Amino acid sequence: MPYINVRGVEHYYEWVKKPSGSLVKPVMVFIHGWAGSARYWQSTADALSEQFDCLLYDMRGFGRSRGKPTIVQASESVAESQSLQEESEAIKELTYELEEYADDLAALLDGLNIQRVYIHAHSMGASVATLFFNRYRQRVERGILTCSGVFEYDEKAFTAFHKFGGYVVKFRPKWLSKIPFVDRMFMARFLYSPIPNSERQAFLQDFLEADYDAALGTIFTSVSKVQAEVMPQEFAKLTVPTLLVAGEYDKIIPADMGRQAAALSDKVQFVMIPNTAHFPMLEDASTYLQRVQEFLQINTPEPQIS
Repeated sequence: MPYINVRGVEHYYEWVKKPSGSLVKPVMVFIHGWAGSARYWQSTADALSEQFDCLLYDMRGFGRSRGKPTIVQASESVAESQSLQEESEAIKELTYELEEYADDLAALLDGLNIQRVYIHAHSMGASVATLFFNRYRQRVERGILTCSGVFEYDEKAFTAFHKFGGYVVKFRPKWLSKIPFVDRMFMARFLYSPIPNSERQAFLQDFLEADYDAALGTIFTSVSKVQAEVMPQEFAKLTVPTLLVAGEYDKIIPADMGRQAAALSDKVQFVMIPNTAHFPMLEDASTYLQRVQEFLQINTPEPQIS
């Protein structure tokens, strides 16, 4: 499996490409949500690979990417030792703030020698993408944010959410995946329409294997008073042409939150996919791709989901 060192941490990545002869296709980067991985973007990337070279990666601490810095052997060279020490000090400062994940993406693109991209992001990953759009505007052609939005700070609700989230992250025995139908129960809150069994099982596995510190840390940074204040400002500053896709029955990030975010910038186009919830790209792939196709002004084949 391909890995690349990004700011001291080993990140998993993969390409979904189709032969294009001498044609150089643009790159579309896919960003997953909390406690997930790039795996659930596979069918969408397959469908878009006629027009794009699709780059999928797992964010730091999730999926197949490490959550901690890679330990590097000491160098005998004084200059190299000093360089490694400086890098090590910088790595120690890595946090689970969403801005740090935006900087991770920039470093990943640098490592792969990619200058300008389209970005296709979901849920917490869409918040990371929004921050990236404003921090690295010159590197983004267009963006697609799925199940994203702005929310108001509610101290009591946030405290309860963080407490519950802490319990959920702490209690993740590996044997949980062996219990019949547990994947259905786990995904029930996220879905309105059914998705393939293999997708549900992959979601559960990703959740069980997510790095503890990353999973817990991003709960506190993505749902916080700071983010409630920052994200409306970030949406208002957007200059990247952006499509914001919401699921009609999404309980995690309700469609109204997406509609409010889109209203903050004339660069954001809002669409809602009927009869879907938090994973419209899987619950109604054909409609989802049609909306993406219209925004990108391309023709895409329907995804093949087994």
